[in-house]
Amino acid sequence: MSSETLPGQSQEPQERLREMLASRIVQAPMAGGASGPALVAAVAEAGALGFLAAGYKTAAQVRAEIDETRRATSRPFGVNLFMPAAEPVDEVSLAAYRDRMIPEAGRLGVTVGETTTANRSDDWDAKIADLMADPPAVVSFTFGCPEYQIIRAFRERGAAVVVTVTSVEEAGVAAAADALCVQGDEAGGHRGSFSNADTGGVALRALVPAVRSVTAQPILAAGGLMTGEAIAGVLELGADAGQLGTAFVRCPESGASDVHKSALADPRFTATGMTRAFSGRPARGLVNRFQAEHSRYAPAAYPEIHYMTSPLRRASATKGDAESVNLWAGTSWRLATGAPAAEVVDRLRAELAAG
Repeated sequence: MSSETLPGQSQEPQERLREMLASRIVQAPMAGGASGPALVAAVAEAGALGFLAAGYKTAAQVRAEIDETRRATSRPFGVNLFMPAAEPVDEVSLAAYRDRMIPEAGRLGVTVGETTTANRSDDWDAKIADLMADPPAVVSFTFGCPEYQIIRAFRERGAAVVVTVTSVEEAGVAAAADALCVQGDEAGGHRGSFSNADTGGVALRALVPAVRSVTAQPILAAGGLMTGEAIAGVLELGADAGQLGTAFVRCPESGASDVHKSALADPRFTATGMTRAFSGRPARGLVNRFQAEHSRYAPAAYPEIHYMTSPLRRASATKGDAESVNLWAGTSWRLATGAPAAEVVDRLRAELAAG
């Protein structure tokens, strides 16, 4: 892989991104509500880089969140997009899983959700068109790499482009991006791999130097980071910043549900695990009853299973039922606190400086 400038590629967005990474602290995009305008603005005002999550939202909803964040802060922030689902689904396995969800839905007083063609696209075309017209400082992509024309168009409009990768091979595909989010297996939430095949993840401390050996692109290292000391550790391995999600979930500005925030401090949860049970894609969360009972039956069917279980998860959160809802968490979740986002950033900065 070459780290040279590609034809038509300006270095300006990448240089600006490096300036945004000066704090070495990035707040991860967390689809499902955690990283909304309040959290992103608080992180930005504290001097770090925050990301809105555009997954599962319409283009209009994303624009409304961008506008709200801009009203709360003049500092730069990013928006993360999910690449549209493209892999075929085993309809027989999906139907069997739907049947398995019917008793769960009945217990919660809801019906199993439906999946449509629009669900699969995640309003992709409209989101791209809207962001092109008025982009944030950074646009990032998960579950794949957009075509070069999209990357170039965002760069021409002044936005830096980041692509999430989980292997050296994916990093090669994303060579045109301004930066890479290198995600280790320890990360909470979805594994951001390009393929939905269950190939297993790579530990962050092994993945960062492997990717650094093949590219000069800035690296945002993600996966189980909760302290400034941990960030310092990945910087020594070649990363330019640490990206943290679980560290911000319990913050008062986080839009995560109360049941999710409480579960991160609940001693009855003793481990995290990877599961497709809630969305049809591998994702790491606290192991609860639902995850333990259904994981081995869930097929690789994304976003079909996400929309299938969505009514169940909403009802569970409303009822405060932590055993039936996804509780995304990285492997170091025990260190999450309920401190305001600015205090979390200040603590990380101080620990990083001390390290």
